[in-house]
Formats: sequence, structure tokens, C-alpha cells
Amino acid sequence: MTLPSGRDGESTRDGESRGAGRDPRPTRRGVLLGVGLAGLGGVLAGCSTAAVPYDANEAGVPPNGPAPGAMPSSGAMTSPAAPGSDAMSSSPSPRGGQARKKAKPKPKGTVLGAASDIPVGGGAIYTAAKVVVTQPASGQYKAFSAVCTHVGCLVNKVTSGTIGCPCHGSEFKITNGAVVAGPAPSPLPARQIKIVDDQVILL
Repeated sequence: MTLPSGRDGESTRDGESRGAGRDPRPTRRGVLLGVGLAGLGGVLAGCSTAAVPYDANEAGVPPNGPAPGAMPSSGAMTSPAAPGSDAMSSSPSPRGGQARKKAKPKPKGTVLGAASDIPVGGGAIYTAAKVVVTQPASGQYKAFSAVCTHVGCLVNKVTSGTIGCPCHGSEFKITNGAVVAGPAPSPLPARQIKIVDDQVILL
């Protein structure tokens, strides 16, 4: 005669389970623990140290699909780099692979006007900046303060190789600002300029 089997697989006498009347929770706990360990083993077996895009699905595939011809290596998933990542890529940039041209830096200083407006042998007076710019010879530009050294009037004309003051008749050379006729006691102070793309820049 075969004795009935108990909860733990042991035979019992009198056809009764040894576990009769016991709380069944340990049995459930054991089953759940076993299932949990099996699931954990499966998860660990499927783990990979490969980088996965932040917007990939559960299988590690990005929204646009895997890269053409990409073959996953043993136990590791491979996928294209996520948009905006710092990964180096040999693919061309969105703008056709052309490097962005750097904008030419603007010269520092104040733009006074066009160099082509200054006549050879004459000059131009920029009253707002209080500067007079002359061109004694073709392509040779000089700049001086437009404030007369006598009593501080602004010069108002450049003719016959001289810069003239309207207040008391002082005159200065267009080549170096030296006094040609008084009562100005000293030459016009020189100012620093440069010509950039036909623009006179006061430094």
C-alpha cells in the first residue's frame, strides 16, 4: 500500500499530511522565491555593457531602427550613437560635411567713413570724432586731432596741403600736423587710424 505524499514529498502515516493545518505561506514564498531567482538569472544573462541610446526601446533598438549591416557581438547589443552624443562619427555633418566658415572679426575702433572719399593732397574732417584724416600721397593716410591747439576751435577745411582753423587763421601741414601759420603754438596731435576694406577706422 502506498502512503499519500505530504507537502514536502514525505510519506505520512494514517494517510494524513504532516503539514496539515500549517500556514501555506511558506510554500507560496518558496515558489515566488524560486520564480524570482529564475527571472533574475535571465535578466543577468541578458545584461550588456554596450551603450544604448537614451530613446531606444526595451530591446535597445533606437526609433530609426538599427544601423544597416550592424551585427551584434556575442552577448552585447550595438546601436548607433544617440543624437547629440559626443561619440566620434565619420558620417558627414547635416550641412553636407562642410566646416562652418568663421565670420571675419570686426575691427575694433570707430568707423569714420570711406577712404575713397578722402582726396589725394587733401583730407576730410570728422567733426563728431574731432578727427581730420588726410591723404598726402596716394594710399598714404594720416590722422590728427581736429581741435586747434590755439583756443580749441575745430578746423574746418583742408586745402592746398594745409589744414585751416576758422577762428584765428592757424594752418597746419597735412603730412605731419605741424604749424604753418599761427597763432597756434603747437602742431595738431596725431591720431591712430587704419584702413580696412576701404573704411577709415579710428583706433
